[in-house]
Amino acid sequence: MNVEFINPFLSSMLNVMSTMARMELTPEKPRLKKNEVAHGDVSGLIGMVSEQTKGSLSITFEGKLALATMKSMVGEGPDEINEEITDLVGEITNMVTGGAKRMLSEKGIEFDMATPMVVSGKDHTITHKADGPIVIIPLASAEHGKAYIEFSFDK
Repeated sequence: MNVEFINPFLSSMLNVMSTMARMELTPEKPRLKKNEVAHGDVSGLIGMVSEQTKGSLSITFEGKLALATMKSMVGEGPDEINEEITDLVGEITNMVTGGAKRMLSEKGIEFDMATPMVVSGKDHTITHKADGPIVIIPLASAEHGKAYIEFSFDK
């Protein structure tokens, strides 16, 4: 897995959560993910294609963090995961990918993005569109639970 691809997405995720939701997330140790079951309650998944590789990114939020994110960004929010929350996670996925796209473009790496797909529910699955390993990085919030960012790129 090329760190050159991963770091811009991680940086962009931390930036989006810090600036838009006023939440600091702390990255934990990356690891390989062995299955497709999500570690949270709502996930945004986006496919990417460049001349160098193709792959996908997903961002999964535990329910408590997703709800707190909406309340922080909008000033109010629902008490359970609903369409507003899934829309928010799709938008965050777009913002993170857009930020990473700008950073990668500065390094001469251009890629096209698909429209994000959002999936929710307990034990939902995430199917990455690449044949490489899936790397998952937990991102901890001090008081609202975790988000997980996953990457998979062709070998």
